[in-house]
Amino acid sequence: MKLKKVLYVILGCIGVGLGAVGAVVPMIPAFPFLLLAAFSFARSSEKLHTWFIHTKLYRDNLEDYVAGRGMTWRTKVRIMVTVTVLMSIGFTMMLLKNVIIGCAVLTGVWVFHMVYFIWGVKTIPAAVSAEAMN
Repeated sequence: MKLKKVLYVILGCIGVGLGAVGAVVPMIPAFPFLLLAAFSFARSSEKLHTWFIHTKLYRDNLEDYVAGRGMTWRTKVRIMVTVTVLMSIGFTMMLLKNVIIGCAVLTGVWVFHMVYFIWGVKTIPAAVSAEAMN
């Protein structure tokens, strides 16, 4: 049981690290890494989980989504653009190597991603998101 908790703590720390980098570097998405950190810390340590949910990184990127309120358009667009750019690099590399099945799978994943973020995640005004932080 202790080994499992240690692995969750390590995974959470990696998620926070990559999420922090992703919050600064436009080509790395912060959202999935921070979601991984929240999940991992919730499974491993109440102290770490409490610390993490009180960080600015969490409040700016995940709080509204985890609370079920949704995301602002700005957050949605940032995630969709980042994923589109990264997936287009992989798509182009597979296309150059004539990996048609890989291109088809990647296109399907990209379409699902777009549909999910546009229609599956509730869009909230930026003012509502700011109010939730206070």
